[in-house]
Amino acid sequence: MSVFRIALIQLAVSANKADNLTRASKLIAEAAKGGARIVSLPECFNCPYGTKYFPEYAEKIPGQSTEILSKAAKDNKVFLIGGSIPEEDNGKLFNTCTVYNTEGNMVAKFRKMHLFDIDIPGKITFKESECLSPGNSLAVVDTGFCKVGISICYDIRFAELAQLYNKRGCQLLVYPGAFNMTTGPAHWELLQRARALDNQMYVATVSPARDETASYTAWGHSTVVNPWGEVIATTEDKENIVFAEIDLKYMEEVRQQIPIGQQKRHDIYTVEELTN
Repeated sequence: MSVFRIALIQLAVSANKADNLTRASKLIAEAAKGGARIVSLPECFNCPYGTKYFPEYAEKIPGQSTEILSKAAKDNKVFLIGGSIPEEDNGKLFNTCTVYNTEGNMVAKFRKMHLFDIDIPGKITFKESECLSPGNSLAVVDTGFCKVGISICYDIRFAELAQLYNKRGCQLLVYPGAFNMTTGPAHWELLQRARALDNQMYVATVSPARDETASYTAWGHSTVVNPWGEVIATTEDKENIVFAEIDLKYMEEVRQQIPIGQQKRHDIYTVEELTN
């Protein structure tokens, strides 16, 4: 299968976890009915985004939220990228994405590797490291028709991580993320297009819908970018499902036309994975 459909669920997230899970399940079913083979939820899909919320909403894995995800994947026969949830494990908290196959089995778990610690005077200060710990491992999902690399939000700023996924044979990178009203308009699309061009692969980003009343306001604009660096599907800030066709034959054509993968100077530089 060289062409398949992906669906990005730009979910309107509230402070009510049960409502978030019910709404997510409904939209996953809608995405599957729309022909999606891969469906993704946004970062922190089951709770508001913020350091004060992470300890309150944190769960073990498996747990309430991941059981709902497993059932949704199985019921709808899709590969489901479960956005992310706050995970508690041995007294530590992580921002964690779980991935499920069409039988509902968890086939990957990725913990956000680069924590979102920024300080832009007069605009936004945020420090995930106040309560979260970083993950240390990549997560590659082999669907049988496409290899998918998983990262979360701030990870997109680190080109080396995307390059490692490229070396692992990934053809699509998916970033559940929640850029804000400062970094979103400035960098959200730019970073996606950069990673797509760097690696000549598809890049998808999945944001929560914007809530102007929330303590952290997400930019929205869930997007898919092709290997030529073109935005092929996107939306604005409201709750929505973004569909896009992923054409792996087109990806190979781009790589043949501009063969940077064969032209790298490994005698001068290299990017190596130090942990598995």
